[in-house]
Amino acid sequence: MRDDVTNANPTLDLMARRRSAPPLTMSGPGPDGAELETLLTLAARTPDHGKLAPWRFIVFEGDARTAAGEKIAAAFRAKEPSATADQLDFERRRLSRAPLVIAVVSRAGAHPKIPEWEQLMSAGAAATNLLLAANALGYAGSWLTEWYAYDDRALKALGVEANERIVGFIHIGTPTTVPEDRPRPPLGSIVTRYAG
Repeated sequence: MRDDVTNANPTLDLMARRRSAPPLTMSGPGPDGAELETLLTLAARTPDHGKLAPWRFIVFEGDARTAAGEKIAAAFRAKEPSATADQLDFERRRLSRAPLVIAVVSRAGAHPKIPEWEQLMSAGAAATNLLLAANALGYAGSWLTEWYAYDDRALKALGVEANERIVGFIHIGTPTTVPEDRPRPPLGSIVTRYAG
């Protein structure tokens, strides 16, 4: 990647610098009300074949993170009856690791013209937009899907309908460290040119 190209364009520079940050490396403050509205508005500006808006967002902030954590812990206890107090406490704090957590929820379903796969990809694009917008505002972000994203009991308790799926929980907060980059695949291993 050429630095002279990315450095000359703030959007490309942002994309080149985007890193995931573990939620435990985030602190407050998180986005304020106006910033949250900006994040959600930009997340919704995603490719959306048919203008279906096949996704929605669930915002966990303030005390709601703790209340949701109690429900996650209860679902874990039901799944793992021999769970220790330490394990339950860990589960209870799942959504309290960052000041703000936004669940991106896919509402993809049967449609006469638009495959469910395209709808699901639109939800993934919304999650990516959310991460990029958070980074553009100076926040750290991390896209996580942990066990409770696939557990029917936990999903119901968090307000996810039976016909919906979690695309990811986007954790957002103030970075306390510079996130490390990870090795990226060399283009030669992931790019081919169609020769006809």
